[in-house]
Amino acid sequence: MYCQCLKRVFDFIMASLLIVLLAPILLFIYLLVRFSFGSPVLFTQVRPGWREAPFRLYKFRTMRDVRDERGELLSDEKRLTRIGRLLRSLSVDELPSLINILKGEMSFIGPRPLLMAYLPYYSETQKKRHAVRPGLTGWAQVNGRNLLSWDQKFSYDVWYVEHCSFLLDCKIILLTLVKILKREGINAAGQATMTRFDFEVQQQRKQSA
Repeated sequence: MYCQCLKRVFDFIMASLLIVLLAPILLFIYLLVRFSFGSPVLFTQVRPGWREAPFRLYKFRTMRDVRDERGELLSDEKRLTRIGRLLRSLSVDELPSLINILKGEMSFIGPRPLLMAYLPYYSETQKKRHAVRPGLTGWAQVNGRNLLSWDQKFSYDVWYVEHCSFLLDCKIILLTLVKILKREGINAAGQATMTRFDFEVQQQRKQSA
């Protein structure tokens, strides 16, 4: 009952309130990003949501659009700026996703929305992560975030889907606040963000071939 109905009501009310209450902060960050990166201020990308339905995710930009001589984007580490690192460490780059929550494309709590390119590489068990709306934070985020391996992340995601409850969501919200204050799990070891899942699977398949 909670995950199928009441959770959506809670998400809509809280997203509406936060957009109003955080309006001054949103405006400040908007101007900061505009001054630091130029336009566009928002990073948008199509991601798979509930039941793998595509939606357009909104975040504040944290990277420069820097390319090599072949016109290809440089690595995340080279494009991520000091301002971008700060926004990510405080998790405020995610605030525009409140719009996604308001629209019903996301929830406050759930598996993080990943790339469309990952869909063909999921196992049948891993696909269960799309049985609920993706979230701003989730069980995997409070248990290691980008310090986890992909297998560990998906295991936590599926566990959440199978145990979704109001009390669990309250626990995740409290643990998320602690993680933000401690700035834990932001980067994988030696990475600005994390190695792509599809690249990792392709490498594993090559090694086992």
